[in-house]
Amino acid sequence: MKTEYEIRVLDINKEEMIEMLEKIGAIRVGEYYQKRYIYDLKPAEDNKWIRLRTDGYKTTLTYKCIEENTIDGTKEIELEVSSIDQAKEFMNSIGFKYRNYQENKRTKYIYDGIEIDFDLWPKIPEYMEIEGESEEQVNSMIEKLHIDKSKVTALNCDDIYRQIYNIDIKTIRELKF
Repeated sequence: MKTEYEIRVLDINKEEMIEMLEKIGAIRVGEYYQKRYIYDLKPAEDNKWIRLRTDGYKTTLTYKCIEENTIDGTKEIELEVSSIDQAKEFMNSIGFKYRNYQENKRTKYIYDGIEIDFDLWPKIPEYMEIEGESEEQVNSMIEKLHIDKSKVTALNCDDIYRQIYNIDIKTIRELKF
């Protein structure tokens, strides 16, 4: 299982961060409108789920496991699939019904193998995500962008909604703009 090395930065000034990224030579990859279906395991477990997601270009089916809320606490197995509709039909046919449908908008940058995303979700302020191949790589980007460490969190999206904004998105069947 692959370890994700990622953090999120809350309360960002997006324009300022983009200016800094472009100044250091980060490449803007694009803007995406992501759609995802979340499936519980059987039996359901709080920190494990299956995500079917598309950004209109790439569609993936991913097993996610949050072992702990740390920079390296998320494990995943991700498969690329050819169609969100076919994958959804597959999941339904083997007895999985989605718990939630969610949408978000993402602006993606790449710098030296590090992915920097600006994620806009319904009902909460936009935040930035930094994902790299190692903890050192992620921490190096935090330093390079002069990010205030008090704004950095290893909370996943569900926990950001619940712990910071008091919204339990697991109970929202369709989270749309």
